[in-house]
Amino acid sequence: MLAAFRLLAATVLACLSLAAHAQLSIEITGAGASRFPVVIPVFENEARLPRGVTDVVRADLERSGLFTLIDIGPLPLPESVVPDLAGMRGRGADAVLTGSLVPQANGSYDVRFRLFDTQRQLELGAMSMPMTPAQNRLVGHRIADFVYEKLTGMPGHFSTRIAYVVKSGPRFELQVADADGMNQQAALISREPIISPSWSPDGSQLAYVSFEQKKPIIYVHTLATGQRRVVANFKGSNSAPTWSPDGRQLAVVLTKDGRSQLYVLNADGSGVRRLASSSGIDTEPAWSPDGQWIYFTSDRGGSPQIYRISASGGGAQRVTFDNAYNVTPRPSADGKLLAFITRNGGRFQVAVLDLATRQTTILTDSARDESPSFAPNGRMILYATEVGGRGVLAAVSSDGRIKQRLSVQAADVREPAWGPQIR
Repeated sequence: MLAAFRLLAATVLACLSLAAHAQLSIEITGAGASRFPVVIPVFENEARLPRGVTDVVRADLERSGLFTLIDIGPLPLPESVVPDLAGMRGRGADAVLTGSLVPQANGSYDVRFRLFDTQRQLELGAMSMPMTPAQNRLVGHRIADFVYEKLTGMPGHFSTRIAYVVKSGPRFELQVADADGMNQQAALISREPIISPSWSPDGSQLAYVSFEQKKPIIYVHTLATGQRRVVANFKGSNSAPTWSPDGRQLAVVLTKDGRSQLYVLNADGSGVRRLASSSGIDTEPAWSPDGQWIYFTSDRGGSPQIYRISASGGGAQRVTFDNAYNVTPRPSADGKLLAFITRNGGRFQVAVLDLATRQTTILTDSARDESPSFAPNGRMILYATEVGGRGVLAAVSSDGRIKQRLSVQAADVREPAWGPQIR
């Protein structure tokens, strides 16, 4: 009865949005050496909205560390008119965005925008999308993604979401927020730890480990409905779930047969099969983007190192050789880089391994990093670290040049996971 009450209480609480105290604040602590100077003016008719669109676009681009905003004042640049590109170039801008909100009969708007290159005096692209006044942030993020991709050649990540765990006093909260830390909501609130959130490839579900039944159990949680199901509750520990790229399977770590070992099961919890047998501890699995391999941490060689194994099983191959301690492998979406935590001179730091050249680069200068997670475009890595004895999130670009810090006032923030890009 007590267990049932706890489950019911957690389900009810999952429907509640967090108060403002749990909102992530983002501080830029380092930026790229060169930036694109761009003009992002107010859109035509934007003043009709209770909350703006272009302020979201500006904040996204500026926070990325790749853009400098050129201010041209409060006047809008309508989408229907080609701006004075030579004049904008003279003011230092390499690109100009123009836009209009066209009112519709049902109270919504058609948002139309165009991006111009001032150096080559040409249009780089145009788009339109419907928007209700309440969708200003979503549309702003998508416009920022459009600008980012046109100017860098890489997909943007502003319209993605992140998951993380906030500990405030005795309460643990599994949070989901926009990539800028805004629009946060609680998926689960518990008085017991929550760890290892992992996004499904379509962004609709989170797998995670909850201790609410006084032992680690793996759940899959549907975010739209708040409904969840147990997928692994075997004897001993059930931990470290990670989704296969097709969303049909989870790699997990179970101790039901003794030591922590790797298993694969279907997303509904059926079809459990052991992936490998090891005399050591195997943990922290992560699928390669093509679904062919599973990277994992193991001490089978004496010290914690990263290995990979075929998703169908077989022999394991060692991946990391630099330093005596390398854990938590997380591949980028293009399969070219592997982020992980390495011990470097007594400090635990985020590093990336170029899987083609085998070159390792340490990206951070902090001392207690953990849980790295790539943005879908591979440009940024979100991770947890510690500042002043308190857990915070941070992000670093894959080349180490751009750095951000994300924190919640008077709370510990840990266990980050960056969600997929939903087109």
